[in-house]
Amino acid sequence: MPGQWDARARAWLAEDPDADTRAELEALLAAGDDAALAARFGAHLEFGTAGLRGALGAGPNRINRAVIRRASAGLGRVIGGGRVVVGYDARHKSDVLAAEAAATLAGAGCEVLVLPRALPTPVLAFAVRHLACRAGVMITASHNPAGDNGFKVYLDDGAQIVAPTDAAIAAEMAAIEHLSTVPTSSSHTTVIDESIVEDYLAAIGVVTRPGPRDLSIVYTPLHGVGGDVALAALQRAGYEEVYPVAAQRDPDGRFPTAPFPNPEEPGVLDLALAHADRRGADIVLAHDPDADRLAVAVAGRRLSGDEVGWLIADHLLARPPAPGRSGRLVVTTIVSSTLLGRIADDAGAHCERTLTGFKWIVRPALAHPEWEFVLGYEEALGYAVCDAVRDKDGISAALVVAEMAATLKASGRTLLDRLDELDHRYGRHRSGQRAYRLPPPQQAVIMARVRTRPGATDLRPVADVVVIERGDDRVVFRPSGTEPKLKLYAECVDGDLDALLAEAAAWAGLG
Repeated sequence: MPGQWDARARAWLAEDPDADTRAELEALLAAGDDAALAARFGAHLEFGTAGLRGALGAGPNRINRAVIRRASAGLGRVIGGGRVVVGYDARHKSDVLAAEAAATLAGAGCEVLVLPRALPTPVLAFAVRHLACRAGVMITASHNPAGDNGFKVYLDDGAQIVAPTDAAIAAEMAAIEHLSTVPTSSSHTTVIDESIVEDYLAAIGVVTRPGPRDLSIVYTPLHGVGGDVALAALQRAGYEEVYPVAAQRDPDGRFPTAPFPNPEEPGVLDLALAHADRRGADIVLAHDPDADRLAVAVAGRRLSGDEVGWLIADHLLARPPAPGRSGRLVVTTIVSSTLLGRIADDAGAHCERTLTGFKWIVRPALAHPEWEFVLGYEEALGYAVCDAVRDKDGISAALVVAEMAATLKASGRTLLDRLDELDHRYGRHRSGQRAYRLPPPQQAVIMARVRTRPGATDLRPVADVVVIERGDDRVVFRPSGTEPKLKLYAECVDGDLDALLAEAAAWAGLG
């Protein structure tokens, strides 16, 4: 007897352009696996914090060639033609999905430029403006597990899309009744040369200043695409002692030593930390698989994203202001530390807070071109340190962190010493988070519960976020925009962070 989802699955199968996902569906239909079919056809992927992202597989609730074709056609219709640049990382099928996007965009009348090989997301984000494109597409799932992939979109300002563009693309996708009506083309598509990498490296080189370069660095790209570009950037900046973690040096979409290749996850940096210990290295720098995030460790301790953000802000705001600008700007998010505002005040800079995600962090900079954009950061290890890339960029951020560490080393200090000095100046700010893998219905129950807490500020309908403040203590709850997680953030000043996190989890009924 046919299952509930058989008809939808067979209709999808009839138009699926990929032999692998056709075979997957045929096997599920033959097995009568209605639960697996429901997971693929009972919902569809929606634009979230970073575009479309999900598990690879068949159906509208997975990432596959059919979904990428629909998304690319939707984008092509919204922008109405023009030049588009397409990039991809080294995840499973990223090259295949990028080719699908390129062919579909060309079929929509766009001139399509494709990056020469698997490259970091920041290179794609840079290329959008550098090549005068109407839009950019990056095939990546950033730091997600190996079985995921995604479709990330930028417009001509070099920033990630926000409303109403995302809704417009989604509407155009929904209007496509049959995939066979979507034209594709192999013409009007050009694979560009390596000069785009050279141009990117030259552009981000402006973040460095002359100074000490005596620094021993252990570096890992976590099996991602950051290795060649990051090592070239560090070498050009003058760092001669850079030691990659050999087991994680080359791109490998299986992520064999890091099943969850997010440098925030426990244990992910263990190989790098051990390598640094053996070498007596001064610092560990780690990128996630598409090199848009940066993790930093010193003396065996990984710094939090907030700590790195404070250090970068303190360092960059100590430089003279850029000539011809009426002010300086730093930006962070509502779930990141409040300390950035105090550092900015002392430097006479503007500080703004936005919703979570770099698609929002760059908006104040776009709104105030008269100000020098010094830093945008989020606690999830994302940093923008110059206007060349209007998104988080782990490679340019690594140059700034290396410069800080080398400068401090020349005076006999480390980044940890500098953090102690910031504690002395501003009070001991401590921030952290916990993430709970929960299905969306359970997340909704918990969010409803915390909305009833005393002191709760509900940010709906702007965002599904609840902020609870109590004196200098601050707690934020929000569902992740990229993974099935509920996230809890906390910050305290001269207090017990672990106790605050535990108390907040108890409020929510989380274990």
